[in-house]
Amino acid sequence: MSSSPQNEKARQVRNMFARIAGRYDLLNRLMTLGQDQSWRRELLRGLKLSDGERLLDLGAGSGDISFEALQQSRDLSVVACDFTPEMIAIGRKRPEADGIHWVLADAEHLPFKNESFDAIVSGFLLRNVSSVERTLSEQHRALRALGRLGALDTTPPQSAWTRPLLRFHLHRVIPMLGRLFAGDLEAYQYLPSSTESFLSAGALAEILKQQGFRSIGYVRRMFGTIAIHWAQK
Repeated sequence: MSSSPQNEKARQVRNMFARIAGRYDLLNRLMTLGQDQSWRRELLRGLKLSDGERLLDLGAGSGDISFEALQQSRDLSVVACDFTPEMIAIGRKRPEADGIHWVLADAEHLPFKNESFDAIVSGFLLRNVSSVERTLSEQHRALRALGRLGALDTTPPQSAWTRPLLRFHLHRVIPMLGRLFAGDLEAYQYLPSSTESFLSAGALAEILKQQGFRSIGYVRRMFGTIAIHWAQK
C-alpha cells in the first residue's frame, strides 16, 4: 500500500476506531443524550424498506443500523460492512448477530458487484472517509436501478446564537466524556473537529447530485449539527 495522504487518513481512522471500539456505542449514547437511536430509526424509515430487499449498512461499526433495520422489517437481507475488525467483532457478539452478514471492507473500494443492493445506508461514515466523492460513487455503482441511499452524519452548525454552546459541547464535554469513559482523549478531540470541518448539508446534497443521484432531500437535527440525507439512483 502506498503512503498517500488518503491512505494515511484511512490508517489513522481505522486505528482510532480500533482503540475505542469497546466504548464507541456507549459514548454515542452519552454524547447525543440517546438521540442517535432516534436518528437511526428516522434514517431507515425514510428509505421505506420492504420485505425481501437487500440492504447494505456501510461503516456499520457494531451494527446499530443493521439491527434496527431488522426490527423494522424482519425479512430484509442485511449486509453490515466496516473496515475495522474490532468493531465487527463486537457486532458479531450481539444477540441476533447471525441474522446479519458481516463483511470487512473499505467503503471506498466495495467488494460487491454492480447493482447488488436495493438500499445502502451509513451512519457517521462520510466525514471519516478519504474521498466523499469516491465513497458515494461506489454506493451508486452498487445500487440497483431506483435503489435508495440514506446517510446520517454530522454537519457544521449554522445558527450563530447556538454556536458558542455547541462549541462548548464539542470541545469540552465530548473530550471529557472520551477521557472518562474510553480513556482516549485524542479520539474524542478528533470527532468534534471532524464535525466542524465536514461538509454542510447543502454541499453534501450537491455532491450526491454530481455522483448521479436524484430525488435528494435532507433534514437537520440536534440544533443543526446532524443531517440525514436521502437520495435515489
